[in-house]
Amino acid sequence: MDANAKKTALRMIPYGLYVLTAQGKDGRVAAATVNWVTQTAFEPPLLVVGVKADSGAHSLIKESKAFALNILGKDHKDVAFTFFKPLEREGNTIGGQPFRTGSLGAPILEKVPAFVECALVETIEKGDHSIFVGEVKNAGVSQQPSGRPDDVTLTLKDLGDKIFYGG
Repeated sequence: MDANAKKTALRMIPYGLYVLTAQGKDGRVAAATVNWVTQTAFEPPLLVVGVKADSGAHSLIKESKAFALNILGKDHKDVAFTFFKPLEREGNTIGGQPFRTGSLGAPILEKVPAFVECALVETIEKGDHSIFVGEVKNAGVSQQPSGRPDDVTLTLKDLGDKIFYGG
């Protein structure tokens, strides 16, 4: 296989940007910028997210059996960059971002356009990332978009010509 062709082809897949959050039983929280996300079923509503196996979010999702996907808006580039690295909880903030605890226990960032809360229903552990399948149990939208809902979402390409993930 041509390694450069593989990398280029895989980078042609468009990605939205999200902050995945989870909270452990001891109150520890994890928040990580993720982009391998898709809805996989309508009934029940399921989504999948790829999570790096050695991340703090990975272990807390497995422990808590729940996670939240905080959907970033076009004006949240700084938030995406903030959560590229592990951060510690400071009161009810993480990375300077205020949050509230959602109905399933995961942090919900207060300044995002939308969120979904998921109960973990399946885990597939292969390679350096695991796939978490979550059933959407709750969702919220801070303000109804005026156009297409997906036009609001921050995408990987919005971060600049030199930012890639995958390949």
